[in-house]
Amino acid sequence: MEKSINLAPPATQGMGALKKLLRMRETGLILIILALCIGMSFASPYFLTWVNIRAMVMAFAVEGIVVVGMTILLISGGIDLSVGSVTALAMVIAGWLFLQGIDPWIASLISIAACTGIGAFMGFFVTRVGLHHFIVSLAVMVIARGACLLFTGGRPIGLFTLPAEFKFIGQGAIGPIPLVIIIFLIVVLAFDFMLRRTTAFRKVFYTGSNEKAAAYSGIRTKKVIFLTTTLCSALCGVAGIIYMARFGSAQPTFGLGMELNVIAAAVIGGASLNGGSGTIFGAILGAVLLSVVSSSLALLDVSVYWQDIIRGSILLAAVSIDHYLNKRRR
Repeated sequence: MEKSINLAPPATQGMGALKKLLRMRETGLILIILALCIGMSFASPYFLTWVNIRAMVMAFAVEGIVVVGMTILLISGGIDLSVGSVTALAMVIAGWLFLQGIDPWIASLISIAACTGIGAFMGFFVTRVGLHHFIVSLAVMVIARGACLLFTGGRPIGLFTLPAEFKFIGQGAIGPIPLVIIIFLIVVLAFDFMLRRTTAFRKVFYTGSNEKAAAYSGIRTKKVIFLTTTLCSALCGVAGIIYMARFGSAQPTFGLGMELNVIAAAVIGGASLNGGSGTIFGAILGAVLLSVVSSSLALLDVSVYWQDIIRGSILLAAVSIDHYLNKRRR
């Protein structure tokens, strides 16, 4: 059998690869982020300092763990509005157990298990009862926040006696790199690899693209939706523990509005609200873009009220683009 030979000139092949690269959503995000960074380097002398860059990375690193869970859930066709409340609840449960005399590592494992249970609870109502993710997660958002306030009386829990080896999770560094960033990178790389390369995670795309067709092809779609919902809450638990170690306290009001940032990052990065598409790398780039925008607005001394308006406008623009692209695919 003769092998097919590509007779196209190397220059033509190179141009084709370049056009394909430029069409990728991630490439556009990288160019936007670079343009913003270059512009801000002229607008503020403090933007490209190590202190500000470290602050930006730390700002989105832990939240980026939640973005990973949200992206996978969005790809499967779901959504979770409770991520901020569940993250706060993870802090509160672990902090409260620690004050009762339980080892902080065991308290953290119990807290993460509790958050995983919350995800399974939501997954049950979505897959077995037949309720929509939006309604179930909205209810859990309110319940979890109420539980935070009930446990704490609305006051932060001071955890000044946390052992140094536990605080190292959120405050330590290996060389010049904070451990938080290393944990974040491990989570991102692991789930990005699994989403791209493993059969089990490819089922997430099939389920989100067309649940009925996926079910007819033999995929247990309800199981996929249940597991992605559970995974998202479990990662919220992990993020909550890291936040607790970082701040040395448990804040019952922590995470207000986190769902907006997380969903915005995922959608900006290419995750569709209709399910079936998205990448971890793109979602993280979305989180980086939002962090750069927030840092830029703060350095330019823009009012916090305008910052909320701008972030909301970015989310609206991202959803509009997603809607337009989905209409073109039909």
